[in-house]
Amino acid sequence: MGWWTDRVVPRLVDRALSTSDVMELRTAACAGLAGRVLEIGFGSGLNVGLYPVAVTSVDAVEPSDLGWELSAARRRSASLPIARVGLDGQRLEAEDAAYDAVLSTFTLCTIPDVERALAEVRRVLRPGGTLHFLEHGLSPEPGVARWQRRLDPVQGRVAGGCHLSRDIPGLVSTVLRVGSVEAAYLPGPKAARPWGYGFVGVAS
Repeated sequence: MGWWTDRVVPRLVDRALSTSDVMELRTAACAGLAGRVLEIGFGSGLNVGLYPVAVTSVDAVEPSDLGWELSAARRRSASLPIARVGLDGQRLEAEDAAYDAVLSTFTLCTIPDVERALAEVRRVLRPGGTLHFLEHGLSPEPGVARWQRRLDPVQGRVAGGCHLSRDIPGLVSTVLRVGSVEAAYLPGPKAARPWGYGFVGVAS
């Protein structure tokens, strides 16, 4: 699974999560970002062109070397400095209260110890700072949620540790105050619903 996770999954994610529908959601998640931003799960840099002009710099946490390579052209086109500062969202290499905002898009589903990662997010945010997130996770429909739990073991093996059934707003609320959250299925057939229930939100 090492070769699949390292060499294939980053390319699949780049393709699957760059559709026009998803890019609209990315734009919504990035709205309101300002100052010094930490992006966990930077991936192939699909958010680079969406940062508001108020963002002054972005520090990127990205475990995949291939993901970082795929982001090269996007980083070169950016009008602000972007630096890779770590590989693990569970152990952020930053001082306390170092960032004005943290951005996470399709990342909290994959981090093994998501509670620890969120505690780290809280630690590095300055007072009044915000976490902006776009994630997929647990559906409110019992039938869909049952399928998500059934599919979780397979999903984890083929998608780099991704979980379908995480209650993202609930997890975030354990360390931060969740404000606005919009939740809905992505456009597509009903059969895709276990993979397509998404959340766009801000917590402080």
